[in-house]
Amino acid sequence: MSQKSVEIVLGKLVTDEEIRQRFRTAPLEVLESVRRAGWDLSAVETAALRSVDPTALERFALSLDPRLQKASLQTNPTDGSPQET
Repeated sequence: MSQKSVEIVLGKLVTDEEIRQRFRTAPLEVLESVRRAGWDLSAVETAALRSVDPTALERFALSLDPRLQKASLQTNPTDGSPQET
């Protein structure tokens, strides 16, 4: 079950822009919220996922067909304007 959870978390990180943005600034917080939501991640898997390079996730996400992406509707934290997606 744990390997399946790792695969799902990685999938969310590359297809969900909002989660990816949160992971960039607070990876442990994102992973802890995943664990609290009931996904089975061991401490070793959590540490390994935490070490994933956010820039590599972003590059991979950009290489995917946009129809596979979940765009963020959050506002820009610097000026409150909608972020481009």
